[in-house]
Amino acid sequence: MTPATMGEMWATMGSTLAGFMFVWAIVRQYFPYELRRHLEKYTHRLISFAYPYIRISIHEFTGSRMKRSEAYAAVEAYLSVNSSKSAKKLKAEMGKDSSNLVLSMDEHERVEDEYKGVKLWWALSKIASSAPRSMSYYPEPERRYYRLTFHKRHRELISGSYLEYVVKEGKAIKVKNRQRKLFTNSAGNRWSIFKHTMWSHISFEHPATFETLAMDPEKKREIIEDLQTFSKSKDYYMKIGKAWKRGYLLYGPPGTGKSTMIAAMANLLGYDIYDLELTAVKDNTELRKLFIETTSRSIIVIEDIDCCLDLTGQRKKKSEKSSEDDDQEKGKKNKEPKEDTSSKVTLSGLLNFIDGLWSACGGERLIVFTTNYKEKLDPALIRRGRMDKHIELSYCSFEGFKVFAKNYLDLDSHPMFDTIQQLMLETNITPADVAENLMPKSPTEDVKACLLKLVQALEETKEEAARLRALEEAKEEASRLKPKKGPKDGAIEEAKEEATSLKAKEEPKDGALEEAKEEATSLKTKEKPKDGTIEEVKEEATNLKGREEPKEEKSAKVDTTQVEDNKPIEKPE
Repeated sequence: MTPATMGEMWATMGSTLAGFMFVWAIVRQYFPYELRRHLEKYTHRLISFAYPYIRISIHEFTGSRMKRSEAYAAVEAYLSVNSSKSAKKLKAEMGKDSSNLVLSMDEHERVEDEYKGVKLWWALSKIASSAPRSMSYYPEPERRYYRLTFHKRHRELISGSYLEYVVKEGKAIKVKNRQRKLFTNSAGNRWSIFKHTMWSHISFEHPATFETLAMDPEKKREIIEDLQTFSKSKDYYMKIGKAWKRGYLLYGPPGTGKSTMIAAMANLLGYDIYDLELTAVKDNTELRKLFIETTSRSIIVIEDIDCCLDLTGQRKKKSEKSSEDDDQEKGKKNKEPKEDTSSKVTLSGLLNFIDGLWSACGGERLIVFTTNYKEKLDPALIRRGRMDKHIELSYCSFEGFKVFAKNYLDLDSHPMFDTIQQLMLETNITPADVAENLMPKSPTEDVKACLLKLVQALEETKEEAARLRALEEAKEEASRLKPKKGPKDGAIEEAKEEATSLKAKEEPKDGALEEAKEEATSLKTKEKPKDGTIEEVKEEATNLKGREEPKEEKSAKVDTTQVEDNKPIEKPE
């Protein structure tokens, strides 16, 4: 082929590609999306008549993405073994006990598999979000899926026994390579922007077991039997028509080993742990989604449930709620509106989370609540059927101390054990304090030094308890003697009434004032003569005038004006 001919060929190919791209741009610009979808659909149908292969897609999430597909997880585990030999793009994850790496097929990779002499191909792909970013504040995450391709003449073999074989082998590989995980929920709506799930996780590597748990041996045996019976009771729960779940309430003072108990339960049964932070849950709907995305063979934990939300305060009277709402509305008028980031999870939503209809989604789950104050919880929250077993974790007993001594100091007996036992009978000390005192802090500390530290801590705790007890007794004594020195509430009320009565005696009321006015008027009347008295004085003056012979007529007259003016009567000379 001459160079001129080669150049003409490339020019022709370039013109053809340019023309095709121009036509495709015109179609995308002027043809609506629905019409293009119809064209693609019928084009695929035409091609399928001549295309001899069948494709099966297994998506990671189905429906509205509420739960990860178990079939997808089984295929992923199956291909992690088969694809590591032929795939060129692999991804590595830490395996069981963090001792090895597990390889699996990466995105946009294709591997070949063979089953009973039939060749087939697996490919991992993903679908990007088709919605524009401007139409949704939270864009839809990418969806991954596996695609199986095989010849149509092997349809029955592949759709029957092969797919069952893949799922069975995948589950077995998952159990073999399974690394148990500790999950936590993300805050608010942020999970949907960056992640495919509402949970984040790390490897769970807590070493606690029931053998290292310091508690009464009989109580420990009872808990172990209860857990093991539950894990083997799938058919029994199905028979009685009850969701395969069980609730545990762990309560007791701080430092008594509630979190350690949860870790021991997970290690005994081989379960994952979902540590649910209720304050980060926006509302009841989000709580339901979180529950749906938990897997089987897991423990859902809510620690310090009496502190994380005010669940007991939600059962108020309507009048109290309305008054609070009025106060809030008044406060809002004086403040600028702000985004409400507080949790709106209600007691009703939590109760439905525990044993409502949604609690039956999945199976083999434990729901564990912990609290320091059992009496603060709403009775509806901890009743049987929700929290089926209540386990009290109290102060350290001598039996628990012996477990600590064996684990920390490798001791079965010691002369100081009797002293420690006597002190433990006289005072209370938490397992956390016992463990802290028995742990050597330097290479020079021997067994005796550690036991002496514990004895000293017990004696100090005993003295502190005695001091607090004496202080309480003194307060009670002061409260008992207080009524003799000062009146209590009832005496104060009596004193107020007595003061009111005394005041009433000193200050006359309306009736008394009227009587006082009448008395004053009568006294005034006695001092000033009435009209009758004046007439009598006039008559007396006339009689006196008749008895004496006046020298002069003018001097004999009585000045009646003086009498009328209430002046003394002057006799004439």
